[in-house]
Amino acid sequence: MTDAPVQLRLVVEAEDFEAALAFYRDALGLPEVAAFEGDGDARVAILDAGRATLELANPAQKRMIDRIEAGGRPSPRIRVAFEVADAQGATRRLEGAGATVVAEPVETPWRSLNARLEAPADLTLTLFEELDGEERFVPLA
Repeated sequence: MTDAPVQLRLVVEAEDFEAALAFYRDALGLPEVAAFEGDGDARVAILDAGRATLELANPAQKRMIDRIEAGGRPSPRIRVAFEVADAQGATRRLEGAGATVVAEPVETPWRSLNARLEAPADLTLTLFEELDGEERFVPLA
């Protein structure tokens, strides 16, 4: 398909831009690939989050993930998930950078270690570490 998207960008309004930038760029470690300023103190930073996917889940799947990952505490309609090499370490680092830990890392039935956090810019995050060290899906051709 020649007109298929080539990039996914999640655009998030951050009331405290500096705090959000420090958290996502510096604490989480997302490299800044571009930044722009405009009139009236308009600012944007584009951070590289690696490969992007869009995960669609029906309500039953969302409830199941909330039960497994966060002890049943419901997540908002949109939750941002980041794969990390060390879920425990990243959870502690992000907590120290201002995130609130909702649920400590827990092993899931699909063999990942998942943690849930409330983070700057009013985002709910999942940090996940693949325990088998391999992808869980096969991309379509």
